[in-house]
Amino acid sequence: MANNSLSSTDALIANAPVCRPHELKRLPGDLAMWFFILAELTVFAIFFIGFAIAENLNLVMFAEGKTQLHKVAGLINTIALITSSYFVAISLHAMRAGNNQQAVIRLGLALMFASVYIVLKLWEYQALFAQGIDIETNTFFTLYFLITAFHFMHILLGMVILAYMAKNAYQGKYNDPRSENEFSGFESGACYWHMVDLLWIILFPLIYVI
Repeated sequence: MANNSLSSTDALIANAPVCRPHELKRLPGDLAMWFFILAELTVFAIFFIGFAIAENLNLVMFAEGKTQLHKVAGLINTIALITSSYFVAISLHAMRAGNNQQAVIRLGLALMFASVYIVLKLWEYQALFAQGIDIETNTFFTLYFLITAFHFMHILLGMVILAYMAKNAYQGKYNDPRSENEFSGFESGACYWHMVDLLWIILFPLIYVI
């Protein structure tokens, strides 16, 4: 009986699924990118906290300032960035399935929707400048231009990263998604873009609505 029990145990161990290194759960992308993302989130958190404190000290000024912002443009930009992030997410799924062509197309669509944000944001700035409103108008607009312009620069950087990802996907540089070193660059770029989207989702209600 003992021998039979041992042989059964050995058989179970022999037939147990082997967990290969690439199948282990891990943080997507490079660790360096996550440190960068955390640093950027910290900077924006300081901006948001500063904005909230300044608003609490200048309720009337901030309420009047928000009425001069174009909320519809802000909402369209929110939808554009969420849609862009969706296409980045499904481009990642396409790359994992080994479909480079679909990944490139979806990254192209992500860039297209990001361009909607760029055009509308520049139009917003121009509309405010036409009214004689700039960064020196008052505390509200000082913070508005500082925070949104800082975010705008992150959008531009993110678009460069997405274009670079699309170029590499087109050239077949991410052909083996099981290779952690090879595929982490694509994941890192996607994580960065989702961060940029998340920041705007927080920024829009804070500055435009609440």
